[in-house]
Amino acid sequence: MNYLITKWFGTFIYDKKGIKDKLLFPKKPEEISKRLKKIDKEDILSEEKKIVKNKKVIVNEKRLQELGDYKPSEPFFNDIEINPNEFGFSGDLLHKSTLLLAGKKVDENLESKDLQIVQMVNALDDLIQTSNLLSERIDSWSLIPTPENKIKPFKNTLLTVKKGIKLLQTQIDHDMHDIAPNISKIAGPSIGARLIAHAGGLERLATLPASTVQILGAEKALFRFKKEGAKPPKHGVIFQHPYIN
Repeated sequence: MNYLITKWFGTFIYDKKGIKDKLLFPKKPEEISKRLKKIDKEDILSEEKKIVKNKKVIVNEKRLQELGDYKPSEPFFNDIEINPNEFGFSGDLLHKSTLLLAGKKVDENLESKDLQIVQMVNALDDLIQTSNLLSERIDSWSLIPTPENKIKPFKNTLLTVKKGIKLLQTQIDHDMHDIAPNISKIAGPSIGARLIAHAGGLERLATLPASTVQILGAEKALFRFKKEGAKPPKHGVIFQHPYIN
């Protein structure tokens, strides 16, 4: 019986006697990190497809089940130890490869559109707060006789802030239809964006139970409930939805 085993430095075909076939990866951090990334995403490597061709194998990884007989509890896999040094692969190479992979993951996360939504929602809230403060200041200032040239710069700033609010709202609506069309259709792009922002990202929002989603945005009220015994919040951001409010 043949067993397919993949390590960070290559993929191997084993039987009860030992290694029958092997395909080693290039000894470059960039190449190894690419393969580690594919494995992390549950993809099958080209080397794995190539080495298995016309062979019947047993696999213990779910991602490889289309290549062979999937037996995750097969004892044979627990007994196999493959030393990378025997094939010229050092621990330093693994270290460099994993660092490179981690850096790529961080970059991808920072560039993800749902995190851009989070930042835009936070920026929108900042602009709305600034707009309210400027409006209050201008209204208060207008109560006393004031030369127009003194108050005009603040009015111009307020107009600029309001333009920024409209631009952000438009961009949020556009991006939400792109990255979360279902949420946009059900909750609306504005409420959907705020749900993503309060959850900390689209993926995390998708994993939250309905009871938690219901009170997203009511964190302060929830804190008061736990600390002071006030009434628990029933709804958070979704209370703004016309079907609820």
